Amino acid sequence: MNDEAPFEVKTFLRTLTHRPGVYRMLDEKHKVIYVGKARDLKKRVSSYFNRTHDAVKTEAMMARVARVEVTVANTEAEALILENSLIKQHKPRFNILLRDDKSYPYIHASTDHDYPRLKFHRGPRRKKGRYFGPYPSTSAVRQTLSELEKLFMIRNCSESFFRNRSRPCLQYQIKRCTAPCVNLISKQQYARDIDAAIQFLEGKNRSVVDTFVERMEEASMLQDYEQAARFRDQISKLKEIEARQLVKRTSSMDLDILGFASNGAMHCVTVIFIRNGSVIGSRDHFPRLQGETDKQKILNAFAAQYYLDGDAPREIIVETAIEDGDLLQQMLTERLGHKVQIRSRVRGDRLRWLQMARTNAEQGLNLRVASNATIKRQFVALGEALGLDETPQRLECFDVSHTSGEATVASCVVFNTAGPLKSDYRRFNLKPDSAGDDYAAMAEALRRRYTRVKRGEVPMPDVLFVDGGKGQLSEAVKVLGELELDWLNVVAVAKGPSRRPGAEQLFRPGDSRPISLAADSSALLLIQQIRDEAHRFAITGHRQQRAKARRTSRLEQIPGLGPKKRRELLRQFGGLQGVNAAGVDDLIEVRGISRKLAETIYNALHLEN
Repeated sequence: MNDEAPFEVKTFLRTLTHRPGVYRMLDEKHKVIYVGKARDLKKRVSSYFNRTHDAVKTEAMMARVARVEVTVANTEAEALILENSLIKQHKPRFNILLRDDKSYPYIHASTDHDYPRLKFHRGPRRKKGRYFGPYPSTSAVRQTLSELEKLFMIRNCSESFFRNRSRPCLQYQIKRCTAPCVNLISKQQYARDIDAAIQFLEGKNRSVVDTFVERMEEASMLQDYEQAARFRDQISKLKEIEARQLVKRTSSMDLDILGFASNGAMHCVTVIFIRNGSVIGSRDHFPRLQGETDKQKILNAFAAQYYLDGDAPREIIVETAIEDGDLLQQMLTERLGHKVQIRSRVRGDRLRWLQMARTNAEQGLNLRVASNATIKRQFVALGEALGLDETPQRLECFDVSHTSGEATVASCVVFNTAGPLKSDYRRFNLKPDSAGDDYAAMAEALRRRYTRVKRGEVPMPDVLFVDGGKGQLSEAVKVLGELELDWLNVVAVAKGPSRRPGAEQLFRPGDSRPISLAADSSALLLIQQIRDEAHRFAITGHRQQRAKARRTSRLEQIPGLGPKKRRELLRQFGGLQGVNAAGVDDLIEVRGISRKLAETIYNALHLEN
């Protein structure tokens, strides 16, 4: 019995305050379907109930509203922050939602160390040192770090690896490090190199070149011609990098440029990153929304969600003025400690970059639309190839990965008519009794997955694919029979006698003869895509599990070394490699490790070697 009082709209509206705050629209199942911010709660919420709505989205939303809840805030700024938090928490269907919530990568310079390192960083920026970025992708960071190693020979090794070196590593041999770990370079010289690298990251290429010219001349005067040649080569590489710049630096400003494109049903926001006056990359975002078409509203919601929980440059350029632009500027300025401007009226280079962002957004939208159309055609072709009564809407594929039975992992990947549905992907770390037995492993993974499907916890697929032949198919049929799901369409995907892409054979229950599709068949291309994705997802999980096992397995065999001490050793030395490189005197520095135990550990590791 539900004791909750019915929702009286008129009474509710009469009692509302004129103060700022956040309102939440709920449906009959008490699920939040919309979150909004208001400068005046009474006026804003009342507007939904006191007039007819022209917007299809608003009309559709109000037809589902069963209750409204409000939270009063002290200021509109507080309401903006709360709105953003609640949208991310509830993911309401009628709000504009960002699908990609991954934090952007940075380069971190650990400047509090005698010999600082430059490394990849993602996540909260709590460690001491300098951060450079954000970069649009991991590959952009890796490429930049590779360039820095070639140019400045800055170390990239972990602290434990650095502390335990007795001779230079391979990085020194290939001229990507000056081996500060074994004192082959002085602190002063290394400091000059790290300063030059930081100047490079700041966009001060001219200053770096001038510094290298001075150092080259200094080395020549001292008749250190080998060192002079090194500086000459560095100068040459720097000029090559400058020549490859996509956009010539005209200022040292950091900016984000937001381009927008829409076809009415789908929208794309492209963020172009300008750092030190140079384009370092871009990323496309496709906000999820329900019926919203207004450019200003979309950009307003995007900017609030995108920047409030992350970082922001000093200047953000948008195509059109956004509703909460002034408020968002104020909030970001206060939170980040530097002035942030949101501008829409620009000229010169900024206008050119904005046009570039708009062009990229249009291109990104066209690619997404074309991709979706292609996938939909593939689903239609798959339904026809398998003789299904209706076009399938959801596909699942399973694969198993292991190395001679070690760290057996099964994967489940899901595709719908929009492509891979990564939020529904799952991995299964399988029990030892199924390790090395592909059939038993497949059966265990299917049983665990489809037990949940039967309970209604996971959506039912229209077609289930298993990577393998008749054996895997037999296991799938047996498991589904046990669960009374034997009506589900099951297909085994075998590589075929030649094991070439395009020669796959499909096996179905009750048919001993395989189905062979043309190599250029749209249906086969879709099957290959989901099969390859399942294989990638399985092998990635397997490698992670195998690496984890190998980090600890050798230590687990040492008597007297329990879990706490193993964890402390691995933490102190950064992994098994660091422990292996440590001497007895290094080991006894770890809490809980006596000299006797340290000798036991050392002997156990090195006797094996």
